[in-house]
Amino acid sequence: MGPDEQHRRPDGVSAATVEALGKLSEALETVERARGRLYDVHQLIGHADLMLDEVVGMFRDAGHAKLAERIETELVGRNVIAGRWTFQVVEEFDDGYYALFKDLDRTARDELVQGRRHLFEAEMKERRRTHGRSGHEAKP
Repeated sequence: MGPDEQHRRPDGVSAATVEALGKLSEALETVERARGRLYDVHQLIGHADLMLDEVVGMFRDAGHAKLAERIETELVGRNVIAGRWTFQVVEEFDDGYYALFKDLDRTARDELVQGRRHLFEAEMKERRRTHGRSGHEAKP
């Protein structure tokens, strides 16, 4: 039987093209993972900055006004990178590198395989599955 139409290589498309598209897709998936970590940093730094309000109060209450003042004026609300909070880093990443990567991935698929996704994986599934065995069906 085989994969559904959206996961079949269009006529005339070479194995080398499918392999290259598969590698591009894998690279994009890696960037997606990195993007998630960038959002983790964004949220963690934001949370830590808000925690400093409590830290400042605790040091003041403990009689350490000078240290509390220094944390409040030097660290609270500080840029993490010159001129930028993490939301700005995330926005620049999303609007620049990430947007271009996504665009080129879609362009490559549109131009080369009629927009089809995961052809490399679909062909791997077809090679690796046990035909006729339950749990190894080509499609739902």
